[in-house]
Amino acid sequence: SSLLRTYTHMGFQATNVGLAIEEINNMLRVKFGDADVASLRAERHVQAEHEFGSSLPHPPVREFDEDRPRLTIFLGYTSNMASCGVREIIRFLAQHKLIDCIVTSAGGVEEDLIKCLAPTFLGDFALRGRELRQRGLNRIGNMLVPNDNYCKFEDWIQPVLDRMYEEQVEKGVIWSPSKMIRRFGEVIDNEESIYYWCARNDIPVFCPALTDGSIGDMIYFDDFTRDTDRKFVIDLVQDIRALN
Repeated sequence: SSLLRTYTHMGFQATNVGLAIEEINNMLRVKFGDADVASLRAERHVQAEHEFGSSLPHPPVREFDEDRPRLTIFLGYTSNMASCGVREIIRFLAQHKLIDCIVTSAGGVEEDLIKCLAPTFLGDFALRGRELRQRGLNRIGNMLVPNDNYCKFEDWIQPVLDRMYEEQVEKGVIWSPSKMIRRFGEVIDNEESIYYWCARNDIPVFCPALTDGSIGDMIYFDDFTRDTDRKFVIDLVQDIRALN
């Protein structure tokens, strides 16, 4: 933590990192109290060192004080953050309730779930896409994802979507993206998943463009297989109301 405090005065992008750290610590102090954010509970200190090889500062958990200003901490990220090792940091934040809600893209949801089903491999930015494609590999920056990973994801999520459609027809459930993502987190039942911990800790995940990916393709094509006019419905307005 002493090293990180010096970033503010280093110049270039280090200064921006230092300012970001200060802002995050200010949010955590307001939310959890005036205790030194750098002091950890022993259990979390050990877990952070075990998972990341160094201490990660975060505050002790306390009950909400009515005299303290109400604060909602949003975390937003794109799909590449879930594809790479940053995913583990996001999962850590959700696991320990250091954020109140998440806003992400369709890929940010899918990539987390896919990594619960099969591994992603480290490659190189210079690898040629055409050659990788011939070998059944997809490149995300310097990471490699086999085609089979996406097949496993489709095999996993199809029955989940089918069950959700049945609940819509039989019970009148109208799904919003946040409700769907909560269900995905419950069904994946994997502690490595961001959305497992969001579901367990009641952290809503908002994804206005949930259909802009594999999930949307599967819902779209699945509608053609149903001999009925009752299609799968996703209500975005529910989440707009929840956000406000």
